Amino acid sequence: MIAFIKGELIECQLNMAVIQVGGIGYQVNIPLTTSEKLPPLGKEIKLYTQATYREDSQTLYGFMDRESRDFFRMIVDKVSGIGPRIALNLLGSLSLPMLKTSIASGDIGMLSKAQGLGKKTAERIVVELKDKVLPKGVITQAPVPTTGGSSESISTETVEGVGFGSYHDAVSALLTLGYKATDADQAIRKASDDIGKNASTEELIRKALGR
Repeated sequence: MIAFIKGELIECQLNMAVIQVGGIGYQVNIPLTTSEKLPPLGKEIKLYTQATYREDSQTLYGFMDRESRDFFRMIVDKVSGIGPRIALNLLGSLSLPMLKTSIASGDIGMLSKAQGLGKKTAERIVVELKDKVLPKGVITQAPVPTTGGSSESISTETVEGVGFGSYHDAVSALLTLGYKATDADQAIRKASDDIGKNASTEELIRKALGR
């Protein structure tokens, strides 16, 4: 099992990176959320990896952090009918905090907007993972609106330091303005990185809109 790969980034595309380690170039399939964080070519990079082996191929999938790699692994292992390619598209369409929030709140509408996912697949993900995405000890308290207009109670505690409610609400607000799910999540993710993980919904929206 290859737990991680660390070396020089010599090539990168939206969904692929080549990392040179000891004179060998490793091609690693990556989600968009990882490619956004890659350093310039020639710099050192460390990716947490998951390898798949078949009779005719060997494929390496890489992620910027261990939690994203473990989430990718859980989707492939726990949700029937979802292979590495769909799981990679899912992690590339929505950030990890947004994915966890949507699954925990049963937001089928948000999940089904991810590239390559339909409503039935999104429902299957919620059924299989809803009780597995929240950290142990998290108590459901604060209502979080879903894209369907209903609400469920999940904690206002954070995943990766990002508040469930404010992040989800900010993305939902951009969706009502006509943003695509991937673009809305990307905009709020960048806003969160710029102004801090504890930003309010209003602060995230204003930053994302350039106000």
